Amino acid sequence: MSGLRSGQVAAAAGVNPQTLRYYERRGLLAEPDRSLGGHRLYPTETVTLLKVIKAAQRLGFTLDEVAELLDAGEHRHGHHADAGLRARAQAKLTEVEAKIADLQVIADTLRAAVKAGCDDLVECAGQPCCPIPFTTIGTVHG
Repeated sequence: MSGLRSGQVAAAAGVNPQTLRYYERRGLLAEPDRSLGGHRLYPTETVTLLKVIKAAQRLGFTLDEVAELLDAGEHRHGHHADAGLRARAQAKLTEVEAKIADLQVIADTLRAAVKAGCDDLVECAGQPCCPIPFTTIGTVHG
C-alpha cells in the first residue's frame, strides 16, 4: 500500500498535521487509506488539494465556500469546469471591493482625525471640526 503519511503531506503542503484531520471532518479531504500499522496514507494529490484550499482561503473564501467550489468542480463532467469558480470569484470580488470601499472611508476618517489633532474621543465629539461621524452611527436601543 503506497501513499504519504500525515507528516509528509502536511510538510509538503505547508500546513499543520492537525489541519488534515480537521479538513477530513469538514469533508474537504476524503478519509485516507490506512497502512497495516494503522497510519493514514494519503494520495500524493492531497498536497495539491491542500495548496488549493489554502490559496482559496487567502483569496477570502470560507471553508464552506471552498467545499462548494471543490464539489462543483467534481460534478461538472463535460461542462465548463471554471463556470462555478468564475461566478463565485465574481461574487467574492464584489464582496472584497465593498470591504475595500468601507476600509477606505475608515482610513480617510482616521487620517482626518489625526490631522485634526483629536486626542480625546469625548472632547473631540463635542467639537465642530471633529471628523468622526458620531451623528451617523446608529444607537443601541436597550
